[in-house]
Amino acid sequence: MLLLCFYTRSILLPTGVGKTTLVQKACEALVSSGVGLEGFYTEEVREGGRRVGFDVVTLAGERGHLSRIREGAGTSHGRREYTVGQYVVDLPSFESLALPLFRHAGAADGDSRKVFIIDEIGKMELFSQAFIRAVRQTLDGSSCTILGTIPVPKGKPLGLVEEVRSRRDVKVFTVSKENRNALLQDIVSTLQECLKHRSQNQ
Repeated sequence: MLLLCFYTRSILLPTGVGKTTLVQKACEALVSSGVGLEGFYTEEVREGGRRVGFDVVTLAGERGHLSRIREGAGTSHGRREYTVGQYVVDLPSFESLALPLFRHAGAADGDSRKVFIIDEIGKMELFSQAFIRAVRQTLDGSSCTILGTIPVPKGKPLGLVEEVRSRRDVKVFTVSKENRNALLQDIVSTLQECLKHRSQNQ
């Protein structure tokens, strides 16, 4: 799993090893030090002990479907269906919750004590061209520090993920089950350094 800190603006974490829990703990530490937060994270949805999909959850507590397991033959009602493995991605639900958050982040000029959370920049989310544009615009802007997550490279590279990983203003932490607890303070300290750097340059 990777954690991204876009260095003067952001940080990236990899996915799959408890990164959302790590992001949430980092958020708690930042809030306690007076940092404002906005953004979203993804969360497993389980029924009867079985994972049935993922939700997108905003930091304000709004929740919507990101994906669900396809049950039976199903129907796409004439719409194009986006799938990752056994999961069908609910693009309208994801975009309706996530995209407005980017518009708010873009309007945050002057607020140097704010961190924007993007958990995650992954295969499901990247079916949305509007999401791809929003991530690029937010990274290229100077309105906020970013804490994000990306998948560990495997299989076919994901264009935006590799683009983000290779940016010079991004710090990537490689997170494993073994080191995730120890990394928390490093991540929080790096974010605080990002915020300090931004406030000094405004």
